[in-house]
Amino acid sequence: MYHTLDLHFQNYEHAIASFLIETDDGPVLIESGPYSTFPSLEKGLADHGYKVSDVKHVLLSHIHFDHAGAAWALAEKGAKIYLHPFGHDHMHDPTKLVASATMIYGDQMDTLWGKMDGIPKKNLKVVNHEEVIEIGGQSFRALHTPGHAKHHIAWHWKDTIFTGDVAGVKIDGGPVVPPCPPPDINLEDWLHSIDLVLGKNPNRLVLTHFGEEINPNIHMMELKEILSDWSQWIKQKWEEGLSNDDITPLFMNYTANQLKDRGVSDTGVKQYEAANPSWMSVAGLVRYWKKKQGA
Repeated sequence: MYHTLDLHFQNYEHAIASFLIETDDGPVLIESGPYSTFPSLEKGLADHGYKVSDVKHVLLSHIHFDHAGAAWALAEKGAKIYLHPFGHDHMHDPTKLVASATMIYGDQMDTLWGKMDGIPKKNLKVVNHEEVIEIGGQSFRALHTPGHAKHHIAWHWKDTIFTGDVAGVKIDGGPVVPPCPPPDINLEDWLHSIDLVLGKNPNRLVLTHFGEEINPNIHMMELKEILSDWSQWIKQKWEEGLSNDDITPLFMNYTANQLKDRGVSDTGVKQYEAANPSWMSVAGLVRYWKKKQGA
């Protein structure tokens, strides 16, 4: 059994999660969340009888701030951080990572993500594709699953796969949507990664944004469809000569209407926007099409 820790990002429920698995070697965390939600992480651990210092193993899906921003604080308390080889140097010295994010988020960096410090190399453990990590009688298999990010891992545990962002965002039973931030979005890789995950025949997918999905094949089919829909919609607007600033409000309205048509409330639309901001998907998919077409 695993426990979902709701990190209450931006005071929204069901936007970002961390997952707690109890082992004979203490608690394992999958995802740290951002440092801005560290008090919620501490509370979630305490609710299950643990302190931050009890966590000796943290498995990251990838190094984006909403998934890995608090990893340094856990490492500072002695945790080993497991991650994709492409993420190692950035987590050891996050200078470039922070600079890149600051270009995107500007003066919202502290509010959204909080502090980001480097992690000593002795606390970082890179994992290869299909490598199995044994911790306290539990086995965790790393599945390299690029598409959302080139440094993405989905973690296979028993009959469950913790999907990070490769299985998209799905909140409170609403439709699944694809998070498409720059700079690494690659649709071909993403589709391949979806097939790789389904090839493991999991009974459930567990999404960082947010919760459990017990119909993996239907879920991933819907994700493929909406990924195609969004990417083609944005491609058309970009080819019409619209800028990202022009496209973003149109796309926000387009996706909000999609959600409402599927029965999502106004509050739910805001939850989706908090977990997966429209302007990020515009920026990521425009960048993808520019790169693909050599523009």
